Amino acid sequence: MLTASRSRFYWMNFGIPLACAAVVFLLFDLTTIDIAFNNLFFDPVTQTFPLDHVHLFEKITHKWARIIPNWTGEIAIVGALLSFLWPLLKAEKRPKLSAFLEKIKVAPVLRFTSKHRRDFLYVVFAFAISTGLIHYLKGHTSVYCPIETTQYGGKIEHKEWYENFDLLKVAGDGRCWPGGHASGGFTMLALYFVARRYRWRYSKAVMYGSLALGFVYGTTRVLQGWHYMSHTFWAGIVVWLACLLTALVFYGRARLDVPVLQKDEKRVLVAETQPGF
Repeated sequence: MLTASRSRFYWMNFGIPLACAAVVFLLFDLTTIDIAFNNLFFDPVTQTFPLDHVHLFEKITHKWARIIPNWTGEIAIVGALLSFLWPLLKAEKRPKLSAFLEKIKVAPVLRFTSKHRRDFLYVVFAFAISTGLIHYLKGHTSVYCPIETTQYGGKIEHKEWYENFDLLKVAGDGRCWPGGHASGGFTMLALYFVARRYRWRYSKAVMYGSLALGFVYGTTRVLQGWHYMSHTFWAGIVVWLACLLTALVFYGRARLDVPVLQKDEKRVLVAETQPGF
């Protein structure tokens, strides 16, 4: 039974993303579908992507959209730092300090961050590893954005990521593959794995919401000529695997594989946060 559960977990969480990677590679990277899709939003007369010049569209979809992952990452960092403060204060041994912290409503926050230290640290590491991996792939594949290529009035010849890939050194100046903006939305998948740890019954909603956010971020850049659609798919695959591997290190497979709590179940979870972690 345990073997079947383990196999199902790895198939669902590793098998499906890797299968998607194979499909994206065969369907997009080895064909001209990406170019055909981008052609729909390109004006051959002016040699531009019209939406790239709409400042309000740029502000809403590119500038303001960063707020969600940026604030999430910042909250995780602050929470992780505060999580070490409560044990250091030893307020339970200092009645006056404890009473003061309770009065100003700081004590509950410090206790909460201390209890969920592992989760805050996980989100920080998942965000950092995902972002770092995306930047590594950008530099070591040197893919230029559509708007920079000769296909759309630019000066650089279009090449696929595998044509330039170099494992050990920077391949060139291109920085378009995978989609960086899309990856910002996909990093919210880290919250899905936190939700899975606590068997939250809305964890799948978090997953679908994070995937949708990443695709919205990525697609809007496609409409502006700054990415191909496949770049968004690759960003989602890379970030999913990064968040998953980080979650396995922080929580372990068994914890992530436990069925979510149903509405009628008694919500009693054993605290797993270990002191000093």
